Amino acid sequence: MSFESLGLAPALLRALQEQDYTQPTPIQAQAIPLALDGHDLLAGAQTGTGKTAAFGLPLLQYLINSPQEVAPRGGRKPRALVLTPTRELAVQVHDSLRGYGKYVRVPSTTIYGGVGMNNQLDALRRGVDLVIACPGRLIDHIERRSVDLSGIEILVLDEADRMLDMGFLPSIKRILAKLPKQNRQTLLFSATFAEPIRALAMEFMRNPQHVQVTPSNTVADTITHRVHPVDGGRKRDLLLHLLAADSRVQTLVFGRTKHGCDKLAMFLEKSGVKAAAIHGNKSQGARLRALGDFKAGRVNVLVATDIAARGIDIDQLPRVINFELPMVPEDYVHRIGRTGRAGSQGEAISLVAQDDAKLLRQINRMLGRDLDLKEVPGFIPQVPIRWGNSHAGSDERPGGQKAPRKQGRRPHPAAPRHAHAGPKKHGGGQSRQDGGRGRGGQRQRPSA
Repeated sequence: MSFESLGLAPALLRALQEQDYTQPTPIQAQAIPLALDGHDLLAGAQTGTGKTAAFGLPLLQYLINSPQEVAPRGGRKPRALVLTPTRELAVQVHDSLRGYGKYVRVPSTTIYGGVGMNNQLDALRRGVDLVIACPGRLIDHIERRSVDLSGIEILVLDEADRMLDMGFLPSIKRILAKLPKQNRQTLLFSATFAEPIRALAMEFMRNPQHVQVTPSNTVADTITHRVHPVDGGRKRDLLLHLLAADSRVQTLVFGRTKHGCDKLAMFLEKSGVKAAAIHGNKSQGARLRALGDFKAGRVNVLVATDIAARGIDIDQLPRVINFELPMVPEDYVHRIGRTGRAGSQGEAISLVAQDDAKLLRQINRMLGRDLDLKEVPGFIPQVPIRWGNSHAGSDERPGGQKAPRKQGRRPHPAAPRHAHAGPKKHGGGQSRQDGGRGRGGQRQRPSA
């Protein structure tokens, strides 16, 4: 199958050819014809599957095939809206659509927080056909009456699962209330389809077609997974040891909290590793600089939270390291999905202390297999990690290794205190800073 066979306009095909896009990915091959036919669409697609083109190309084709009739007073209301969870993803989507629409005229702008509103206000006053926005800042514009969404004909929700995880559901519903209910096409893309997403879709979509290119929570077979057990207090040293083995390898390191990512990046810098941190507390300029330096190779290690990493899209990222495991097992798939793309080999490494054992068991259950466990000489944990039950009725250690006995012996009186006091907890109680995902607490609306 080729892009020509999908029925795309010659101007779009020309731009795709210049970018060396020859054959559509599975999500593009299935979603584009349905979207061109005007269907509402529920599409299951992980990051890195080509979903931006899957909704972007039909969106552009619709806009160029049915140009807007300019009102007598010269007003120009947006006709298409793409909602994204993060600033980085909004910028990435905007750049991609500008590339696909190189030979057509589709005025567009991005709307996100962390920057001043003047440029956004100027673009909206001039008039655009396409708005790519984060929910939080778009609500600000709605309240200021600086954007009129009554003319939206196509709505795209990109990474809908992440937007709900970040607590944007109330904002999304407020935005939907401002959109026309009739003659609107809606395309929803999500890595997973939990019940809240299905309920949301039933609320505002009309007989949506379903497309699922990969089963939920699957990972590419080009990724090698490895787990290194280590005492919590020695994670930093082990990370430095792994990075030093080949300092030229670009590595994305995941932390759990904003403050923890900053501290880890500073530690790496002081240790001679070119590193930068990226998270929600950084200004937009700082985030874009860090991402640009990482993509250009000026920085070898990027330390990121789950939320900030959603906009990171690098074709051949060789290695991802989980300095801290995610609190939600599905986020493991999102994290490591940034390596092993397009048939290239990737490596996913997780540093796991006793406090992380429960999280690792959850990841193993989700994947349906135990990840390979490998101790690193010099970093073997002083406290044997009690893995507990990988699944009901068993007591297996990941990687097929024999589990420690459940009835642990008391440590020898002569043993140093830290040998049995348990590893120091990292980032305890701070996980809500990233994405507003608190345990038993209310979600706060993050700034987008």
